Amino acid sequence: MRFTDFYAAGAVCSPTRCAVQSGQNQARIGITAHIPGHWRPFERVRTPQTTMALPLDTVTVAESLKRVGYTTGYVGKWHLGNGAQYAPNKQGYDFAMEIGGPQRPGSFRVIGSPDVKPREGQFRTEFEGDLCRQFIRENRASPFFLMLSPFHVHIPLSSRSELVEKYRSKAEKLGVTLPNPIYAAMIEEVDNLIGAVVDEVRKQQLTDNTMIVFTSDNGGLFRRYDYRQHADDNVATQAPLRGEKGTLYEGGIRVPLIVKYPGVVKPGSESSQLSISYDFYPTFVELGSGTLPANQTIDGVDLMPVLSGRVESIERRSLFWHYPHYHHDRPASAVRDGEWKLIQYLDGTGDVELYNLKEDLGEEKDLSSKSPGRTADLTLKLKAWQADTIARLPIPNPSYDPVRAHEWWSRRTGQPVESDRRKRFPPTELPPE
Repeated sequence: MRFTDFYAAGAVCSPTRCAVQSGQNQARIGITAHIPGHWRPFERVRTPQTTMALPLDTVTVAESLKRVGYTTGYVGKWHLGNGAQYAPNKQGYDFAMEIGGPQRPGSFRVIGSPDVKPREGQFRTEFEGDLCRQFIRENRASPFFLMLSPFHVHIPLSSRSELVEKYRSKAEKLGVTLPNPIYAAMIEEVDNLIGAVVDEVRKQQLTDNTMIVFTSDNGGLFRRYDYRQHADDNVATQAPLRGEKGTLYEGGIRVPLIVKYPGVVKPGSESSQLSISYDFYPTFVELGSGTLPANQTIDGVDLMPVLSGRVESIERRSLFWHYPHYHHDRPASAVRDGEWKLIQYLDGTGDVELYNLKEDLGEEKDLSSKSPGRTADLTLKLKAWQADTIARLPIPNPSYDPVRAHEWWSRRTGQPVESDRRKRFPPTELPPE
């Protein structure tokens, strides 16, 4: 089943990962930016500091499934807290292979497990696939839950030389500039990775009783947030959607969701069910005959009635997003209510935008001035939700300097961000032959 109206809970990685693990909108926990987040010290407002790790008292989806006999596995990027005390094995995962570093051979490692190493010359996607296949083989005889979180297609752009050349040649023949050939090559690597995992499920004769879910933690990337001068830094287009990763336009948060589950989910089916990342938690727990944690708010809804075809849709009016940070856009919150969507900017300007997504999927026509009643209604709903979740909001910045407002600084180093294109966008991360 392919979902047409599925959303990432966040516009960047850590917030969505937080939502998947907790079943909550990440605003409740405060992980509203990627950890540790960006910093513009001279902008109009000071943005809130993101919570630096998923709290250990959060009952994760893995912990809920372990309680009903599931063996749990995690492979890939975690990005929910640095240090061994916040690793996946402290959050309910039995097989915890948190990998740090980009794709190039020799550039990545399993954090906390120095004895687990890739083969000589192995790329990260291949290694992630090997670890997943190992987990499946070792746990084929009992219920298991495996989450694969590959580094691709994250920046820095990097892929195999032969794949990059394949797509560079194809782009020249087609006369196109997007997607970037390196990015296209990275997508093929992810495709091969997913295919290898699905093949292992088939090889172990587990296809008929295994649900496979494919999605993304945020929308696609058009261009790096901190480097906007060269056209050859353009990565991909999200057309017909507006925006990109790091924005609350549809291009930043509307993402793919494909669910395969033979005998339950009708092959080739499609759903327009309004749904979001934190729906996975109650869906998986229900499927595993578990129970939701009693003392933890669960914002998601169980999608099994839709997936199984028992109902066409589940009544749900509103979804909310909170991204009070500078990135590819200004700090903002957003609400989708039926066909309508309102974006409220949180940078002290008071700006709001209103769109009818049924008539204007590309969010080209701001209707806020033409529909003041609906704008006021959705603004009130958004403010009530912010209060309910105790969402952290920006505050006026006494150091505001309009001349320096554009500067990006690193929270890790306390220094300005180095945006040299040659350092950030090599044509490939392999040494020249």
